[in-house]
Parts: sequence; structure tokens; C-alpha cells
Amino acid sequence: MNVLFLYTEIADYFLKCCETLSKSAAVHIIRWPLNQEAPFDFNYPEGIKVYEKEEYSREKLKELTASIHPDIIICSGWLDKDYLAVTKDYFKKIPTVLTCDTHWRASAKQYLAMALSRFFLLNTFSHGWVPGKIQRTYLNKLGFRDSNIHEGFYSCDLNKFNALYVRNKKIKEKAIPKRFLYVGRYFDFKGLADLWQAFVELQKEQSNDWELWCLGAGDLEPIQHPKIKHFGFVQPKDLDPILEECGVFVLPSRFEPWGVVVQEYAAAGFPLLLSSAVGAKEVFLDDNKNGFLFSPSSLEEIKNALKKVINLSGKALILMAERSHELAQANSPEKWANTVIKIYNESKK
Repeated sequence: MNVLFLYTEIADYFLKCCETLSKSAAVHIIRWPLNQEAPFDFNYPEGIKVYEKEEYSREKLKELTASIHPDIIICSGWLDKDYLAVTKDYFKKIPTVLTCDTHWRASAKQYLAMALSRFFLLNTFSHGWVPGKIQRTYLNKLGFRDSNIHEGFYSCDLNKFNALYVRNKKIKEKAIPKRFLYVGRYFDFKGLADLWQAFVELQKEQSNDWELWCLGAGDLEPIQHPKIKHFGFVQPKDLDPILEECGVFVLPSRFEPWGVVVQEYAAAGFPLLLSSAVGAKEVFLDDNKNGFLFSPSSLEEIKNALKKVINLSGKALILMAERSHELAQANSPEKWANTVIKIYNESKK
């Protein structure tokens, strides 16, 4: 089986899923250029062929696709008109799968998409593949049959983060490190400035030993504070020593369609502090059991979530860590790869 991904920005977790799939199929990926805010060093596994989209015109993309002889095409969203043109040529010939992580928000733009869907989506894609239920709702609204929509599109490298959990479990059972951890881009929509402000105000209001460590890069100027440490962008292979020294993961995003990072740190055994805008909360956060939910628009709620953690006993945090690890097992690269195979096999019936 030849699987073709028409993709935007690839990440290491996506490649791990593709590596798993490559044990059962030949995997081809056409990708957008590397994002400079997340300059990952990728090692492409054997069995995966990667093509740079910027090197091909639309006609050349069509020629490349024809030379691959795809048995299934999986397209990342519908923003790239070249990708849509390529995919449409194969509609009703092979499974053509739309991936979508957009939430249903009942906006005017989404109602317009509903009205126009049959002219640019339903005549191009036979299936949908989404991370969770809120995205399934959107594809239902766009006219996709529910039986042709599959969940679980995003999965972290589960074995890797499970191994971190096992490796650090005994260390953290003795004492959970009193450090909040943020991993993500330094942009306003990530809510990072609000997190910094809430953390700094809390230090003034309630004396405590907790620090905040932040990893990432972007256009947001890092705040300077003796208990906030900035690491810049860190390659995945260099994360382990930092994770060993941190205790609770926090993601304060104002906009976060899913957030694979949530599953990663849940698997690694981190209690979670998540804003209500984070899509992955539906699977990986059991509020008050493995972390706390807060509104990203409320500085007071962010502060209260931090305060709840600070006031917890070490034993309570360890129980939260265990629950996070349990919830993280909901998806894996193996399940992800099996979904691709399932869609292909269903088309043959």
C-alpha cells in the first residue's frame, strides 16, 4: 500500500506515527517548509520518503503524485489549493482523507463553509480524520457522514514518554519537583504572558518554593523574574534532563485546537493545568483528578489553578501524575497507523 500525506508543518510525533505505519505501507510525505519558530532536526526513518512542496508547481505535484501511485491520500486541512487540486483528481478512485483539528464554534465563517462544502470538500474528500469529538461535530456540520469520520488523528510518541514516566517515577515519588513547566511557542495566543503575570502576582501574594520553567521561541519578549527560567527552543532529544526536574505541566493557550504536547506530558506523568481552549482536554484531563481546568481569559482563574497545585501535598500530586499517565494511553502511533489501514480496507468492501 502506498500512502501519500499532503502535509503542512511536520513534527516529530507525526513522523513517529508514520514510522509505525511504514511497517505496513510505503509512506510518502509532501510537506511545507520548516517553521523557523520550531526548527526541529528531523531524522527521517527508513521507509518514509519526504518531498519539499516548495520545489513543485501544481502540475509537477500532480505528476509526482501519479508517479507514487497512491492507494490513499491524506490531506492536512483545506487551506492549500494545490493540495486540493491534487486530491480532487483521486476522489472516488481511492480513499481521500481530510484531516481537521478546527473546533465547531458556530461562527459566520463556519456557516459559510457549511453552505459551500459540497463545492470544495464533499466533491474532494471521501473521509475525515479528526483528533476528537468537537472536530467530528464540525465535519458533521460540513456534510461528512458520521461513519466516514475517524477520531484519534493526533498521537504523541507514546513509548518515548511512557519510558520517561518509568525512568523518573521513583525520583518523583520521593519529592515532586516544585517547578511548573511550559513547552510551546512564544506567541500571544499561547497565553504565556498571562501565565507569567499570574505566576509573578502569586509570588507576591503567597510565599512558596515553586518556579516556572518555559521552553520555546517566538516573537513574545521573555519576562525577567528570578523564579522564571527561559530555555529557548529545545530539541526533543535534549528534553529529558529538564523534564526530570519539573513537576507540573501548564498550557494556558487562548487558542489551541488540540495540543499533542498535553498527551506527551500526561504520558510522562505530569499533573496538568490546562486552559479551557485546549482541545486535548477532552481526552487527557480529568478535572480535579489529574489536574485543573481554567479560563484563559481570567487572570484570577490562572492564578487559582497555580495556587491549587502549590497547596497540594506531594502524595496528592503523585496520584495526579499516575492518573495523567493512565489517560495518556488513549491513543498511540499503533492505533494511528491502524486507522489508516482501516480506512483503506473499508474502501475495498
